[in-house]
Amino acid sequence: MDTKKIKHRGRFSQVFIYLGKLFRMFIFQNDWKVFPMAAVIAGLVCYVVGANLFVTQEGTMIGTFALACICIWNGFFNSIQVICRERPIVKREHRSGMHISSYITAHMIYQAFLCIGQTVITLIVCRITKVNIPTQGLITNIALLDIGITLFLITYCADMMALMVSAMVHMTTTAMTIMPFLLIFQLVFSGAFFPLGNGAAKFTDLTISKWGLTALCSQGDYNSKPMVTLWNAVAKLQNTEFNGQKPVAEFMRQAQESGLKEYILAWSGKQNQNPVYAFSADNVLGCWGYLLLFIFIYASIAVICLEFIDRDKR
Repeated sequence: MDTKKIKHRGRFSQVFIYLGKLFRMFIFQNDWKVFPMAAVIAGLVCYVVGANLFVTQEGTMIGTFALACICIWNGFFNSIQVICRERPIVKREHRSGMHISSYITAHMIYQAFLCIGQTVITLIVCRITKVNIPTQGLITNIALLDIGITLFLITYCADMMALMVSAMVHMTTTAMTIMPFLLIFQLVFSGAFFPLGNGAAKFTDLTISKWGLTALCSQGDYNSKPMVTLWNAVAKLQNTEFNGQKPVAEFMRQAQESGLKEYILAWSGKQNQNPVYAFSADNVLGCWGYLLLFIFIYASIAVICLEFIDRDKR
């Protein structure tokens, strides 16, 4: 009688059954280790690029790209093996009455818990390392919360992509082999640093990194920041002598004393503005929308793949 009841449990009840299993794994199988790992990675990145993040255009671009990479790495690592490592169990329980949609929903809730924790840890590390977080929010009027939502969506979207891969492959070694290629694709086609032709540029819209980077640059008001590349290039010539004098060094000294330096930096930034990174709520919401769409697609593909698990002959 009890076996019959368990077999015919509804989809909603099964979600909590598998969710309880996942949280037991979090405690007893050391899944909690993703949190200190997230802290270490965030600390290293903030130490290297945090000083100029949301201060200059170059620092904002590099820093937001690094933050997006942190989130994508965290998301991939969270779930790349979670399904394929227990594929025989999933197959057996599916034949015994398990609903795949309930199983994936439980994973989605559990992974959201991990991603929220990693996001909070990343923000705490940013605060500790004194990253210059913007003060004006576009959506909630609390900039830290807005940025936190963006970091969560990037992490969770990457998590769902990895969950999809874990549902598609049969072995953990295959999943871990695929993960570096997915990460490289996200980095190369982010649209931030690598020049892409017209054909290759179309792939940027399919990447998590592009929409995450765009949202973070918009929230950091990229277009209002000064650009220091031109000034730094001139600074490299300050020891150049001409007729026994150093005109570049003298110019830089006078520019700093007169305030011309700030004008040059602001002018350089104005010439490098990008409408894609406009300080706009619509811009941020659009990026969030793409990330949410990707999350839905990845989760749906994971469900579809596992619905055919009974055909797996291995």
